Amino acid sequence: MIRAAHVVRRLLFWLVALFLGWLALVAALMILYAYVPPVSTLMLGRWATFQGVERRFVPLASISSQLPRAVVMSEDARFCRHGGVDWDALGQVLTEADEDGPSRGASTLTMQLVKNLFLWPGRSYIRKALEIPLAVVLDVVWSKKRIMEAYLNVAEWGDGVFGAEAAARRAFGKGAAALNAREAALLATALPNPILREAARPTRRHAVLAGIIARRAASGVTWTDCLR
Repeated sequence: MIRAAHVVRRLLFWLVALFLGWLALVAALMILYAYVPPVSTLMLGRWATFQGVERRFVPLASISSQLPRAVVMSEDARFCRHGGVDWDALGQVLTEADEDGPSRGASTLTMQLVKNLFLWPGRSYIRKALEIPLAVVLDVVWSKKRIMEAYLNVAEWGDGVFGAEAAARRAFGKGAAALNAREAALLATALPNPILREAARPTRRHAVLAGIIARRAASGVTWTDCLR
């Protein structure tokens, strides 16, 4: 019994030590990524398994304003209003969740960025429990512009295609700065499932959804006032 208790204490010690070490690494990366091009865990995973990564980091000023507008209206309409977490939307999702976890995300752009930079894909209460406080902290230490800039440069837009510049060139043969409203909306609405939704060859449903987002983006400029 004494031996078992000793083993449990040692295990707990190392688990706590590993968690604190991970937190220190995340804190260091938050500071580093505020100044240098960030790298997502998916990109790191592809490099580690000798798979190609297509990504060219570009500043937010070199991305058409149509794209962040479309992404906000498609993914997180309250991006400029919340502090990293949309508590009302999150509460509704958790209320509807079953024993297998949440069936849908309700993740803000900041939460998605935290997942891309520091966590792993998939849905679980454990990841969400880590994602929420990290998103709140990131919203405090980074500007909204930097959050959007980083998000648009690490988001996956196809197998091995990361970031708006690579996505725009792959889909439309032009840089992200030259995207028009329709193209931006097609890219934004591809984000929930970039492997199945192709901006270059949208299905009818995808094209209709992109049209709706393009109209919302055109009439909802005030929802992106934090990016001006």
